[in-house]
Amino acid sequence: MIVDVPGRAPLDIRHLALDLNGTLATDGLVPGEVAERVRWLTAGLTVHILTADTFGTASRLAGLGVQLTVLSPGDQVAAKAAAIRVLGTAHTAAIGNGMNDEAMLREATLGILVIGREGAAVRSLLAADVVVRSIEDALDLFRFPKRLIASLRTA
Repeated sequence: MIVDVPGRAPLDIRHLALDLNGTLATDGLVPGEVAERVRWLTAGLTVHILTADTFGTASRLAGLGVQLTVLSPGDQVAAKAAAIRVLGTAHTAAIGNGMNDEAMLREATLGILVIGREGAAVRSLLAADVVVRSIEDALDLFRFPKRLIASLRTA
């Protein structure tokens, strides 16, 4: 997916990294309309879910066509940032909301912060390029890329 944003280099996004709890899911559950959006995105992007699996529900995502990474206990911030570097920072967008998403949002070529029902961490908000009010809005930025252009353009 290439998005030409006036005033900056084009975004060449091949990977989308998603936090699970608080971002994609609330209380461990992914709503059906969110799952459908993720399925739609897998046709054009490799979608990765990076999670500590706090609620133990990550295995339910198997049918979405995503790459699931359940992170080991420890430094979640560093683990998520390292995952973005492995995917390639120049070709990876990330969506998150929590304190452990800060470095992931900063490393990605496009960081999107979701202010959902759990709220959002201020440090992660400051690391993001775009802030949205729901996961649906975040995923729709990739379905309707002119929304990204409207938010990111400098010229």
